[in-house]
Amino acid sequence: MRLINFAFIIFSIITIKAHADFQGKVISVSDGDTITVLNDSKKQVRVRLASIDAPEKNQPFGTQAKKFTSNLIFGKQVLIKNEGSDQYNRVLGTAYLGNQNINKAIVYNGYAWAYRRYIKDTSYISLEEDAKLHRRGLWSDKNAISPEIWRRQKN
Repeated sequence: MRLINFAFIIFSIITIKAHADFQGKVISVSDGDTITVLNDSKKQVRVRLASIDAPEKNQPFGTQAKKFTSNLIFGKQVLIKNEGSDQYNRVLGTAYLGNQNINKAIVYNGYAWAYRRYIKDTSYISLEEDAKLHRRGLWSDKNAISPEIWRRQKN
């Protein structure tokens, strides 16, 4: 019984460590929803911002989405709430600058969709609807196409 309890504790610690939150400086913004953070151990960590889907680089508003994200957090210290990893081995996370949820700020300002396929927090949908209603960012285009559909059309 002791061995089972010990094994469970070790497994729990490893699991918690694997999804530990971390902080660091944003050293790169690849696009509107992917950043690289230099953590406290001086390791570069690629982070795919969770619950959002920003336009692709070659998609309308892709450049603007990247610039918006860059203006918010490039060169700044952020906290990443680690939510796991994706198929490309990037950390899935929510970025915070102080108390500001950056993922939500990107959606609210119209530079990303709420990623309904993977969403856990439905408030992202309300933020997207508000951005659409007020024609912020990509919603100034009445025919905006989600990145998910854009990627399918390109393949």
